[in-house]
Amino acid sequence: MTGKAKRVGPLAGVRVIDLTNVIMGPFATHILADLGADVIKVEAPEGDTFRSYRPARHTAMAGNFLHLNRNKRSIVLDLKTPAARAALDQLIAGADVFVHAMRPAAAERLGYGHAHVSQLRPDIVYCGAYGFGAEGRYAEKAAYDDIIQAGSGLSALQNAMHGAPGYLPTVLCDKIAGQAIAYSIIAALFQRASGGGGQAIEVPMFETMVEFNLIEHMMGSAFEPPLGPPGFNRVISHHRKPYATRDGYACILPYSDRNWQDFFDFTGRAEFKGDPRFANLGERVQNIDVLYAVVEEEAARRTTAEWIAFCDRVSIPCMPVNDLADLFEDPHLRDVGFFSVAEHPSEGAYRVMRRPVSFSSAPFEIRHHAPGLGAQTREILEEAGLPEETIRALTGQPRCDTPMEQIS
Repeated sequence: MTGKAKRVGPLAGVRVIDLTNVIMGPFATHILADLGADVIKVEAPEGDTFRSYRPARHTAMAGNFLHLNRNKRSIVLDLKTPAARAALDQLIAGADVFVHAMRPAAAERLGYGHAHVSQLRPDIVYCGAYGFGAEGRYAEKAAYDDIIQAGSGLSALQNAMHGAPGYLPTVLCDKIAGQAIAYSIIAALFQRASGGGGQAIEVPMFETMVEFNLIEHMMGSAFEPPLGPPGFNRVISHHRKPYATRDGYACILPYSDRNWQDFFDFTGRAEFKGDPRFANLGERVQNIDVLYAVVEEEAARRTTAEWIAFCDRVSIPCMPVNDLADLFEDPHLRDVGFFSVAEHPSEGAYRVMRRPVSFSSAPFEIRHHAPGLGAQTREILEEAGLPEETIRALTGQPRCDTPMEQIS
């Protein structure tokens, strides 16, 4: 495969041209970059909008941007100009993957539909990350995480638990779709390496999240005709929640037959031990509200530490409710070295989350800190073999006919 990236990680040598911004696409290419790919982040002159969030030490280098765009290189190209498009064409000709998050029609208008890109590099893996599948009537609808949470049924699931539809306080759809983009690209690269050639991939957020949400909620609707409505009782029970303990909150989750018997013994609820409604998993799911109400009542009788000590002793799943700030001091994350502090060349000290997945032959490494806007423009254009005059024009540098060694 092409590229001059240092051989660190299973995707070392793979070159990715990345025309995405904000979260969904950059999360996908973040995964690829951490796995060793040489990700060339193509940015408009104004840069990825995710750069502009606060707080930040310097303009265009927001805290979230530092994590999501490490191990990438940035090039600024104004694709409204023929010269920039010609430069991008040359980059594509030397790449393995091309990924964008434009709507299908917008990609065609810009001139970077699959037909054009595959002419430049016939065996390229072309990935269009869309809000909605290109063949459907929603193809040209704007798509953000909130829109997909609403349309995919995720928001309505909140209604069963909380009495009204709602949004999860995380951009789940962006991140799930980002993972789908990453694994789809890796699968296509494997097929290409096996002799299958290049191909076009479509990853739509909407369809990705519909499958994601229905995995456990299909239930009786899996049959034709349906044997019942969709919805997994245990998961949508309004009693399913972290429970207040004597001094905080905890997730206390008896699940197996043995878990429940141990819970009944510990809490003195002997009347439930022989109850046929709770004899096995299938019966318990149908009567889960009764059991969760008991857990909620009992949780308040002991401290969080007491619950964790008991549950860990008998292998009942249990965790305290951590605030996001608590995670930085979590003892397990400290044990596995999940967080560290690195020194960014322009932003100074910053907190690093290592790659969650470990490879024995490729320990996690930051090859490049998150790049400044266009920081590697010249480097990348030189690698692509563009002439100096073209590079100067694209980078806004004045033409200079005097040899550099004569400039003082």
